[in-house]
Amino acid sequence: MVFLHYWGGSARTWQPVIDRLPGRATLTIEARGWGRSRELPGPYTLDQLAQDTRAVIADAGLTDYVLVGHSMGGKVAQLVAATRPAGLRELVLVGSGPAKPAPVVTPEYQRGLSHAYDSDESVAAVRDNVLTATPLSNKDQIVEDSRAGNPEATAGWPLHGIAQDITREAREIEVPVLVIAGEHDQVEPVDVLRDNLMPYLRNAHLHVIPGAGHLMPLEAPGELANLVSTPVPVPPSRSGR
Repeated sequence: MVFLHYWGGSARTWQPVIDRLPGRATLTIEARGWGRSRELPGPYTLDQLAQDTRAVIADAGLTDYVLVGHSMGGKVAQLVAATRPAGLRELVLVGSGPAKPAPVVTPEYQRGLSHAYDSDESVAAVRDNVLTATPLSNKDQIVEDSRAGNPEATAGWPLHGIAQDITREAREIEVPVLVIAGEHDQVEPVDVLRDNLMPYLRNAHLHVIPGAGHLMPLEAPGELANLVSTPVPVPPSRSGR
């Protein structure tokens, strides 16, 4: 199982889920410009992050794997899956950036979002009022990880990646897809995923985690572990629009 983190996250975002997957082989990737990959030079585009992901998977010699992407990582995962790489069995998108940008993503929204991680205080405010819907025990980790991105990488998602339309690529995904939404997710609400992502996926199933916000790997790791380790239910095939 290969895990991609959200904008502001790191490999350790997924650790509570991985801890609940004993015996499963896992690989976590820190995006270019974030965490241990902070010093890697740009560009920090979605296409580059997708290329990086394919390169890491190839270097690891994986021939049978499930790709799991959260938020920004979900949008990157869509681009990876669209190339139909050998060995990819299933795709799991957790609170994913949708293929078609949501109506709320205006230039004004993007500029505001680009300042969400300007300080420890701003990260804490976003964490408590936007990103989560349940109490967390590892709140400091979110601040540390969000502040660990280099400035160019931090700006890459809100100013560019979030507004990129990848509906054409999403239509090329052939493997079964599980889309997981948080009931109270304010970043990628259930309706946005239903309207701006599901119509562009051929074989997708939507599951809503009750009570959860956007940071599902930290808010609902047990349920998420169960979902990602269960074969994706495949509905009757339908063509994307």
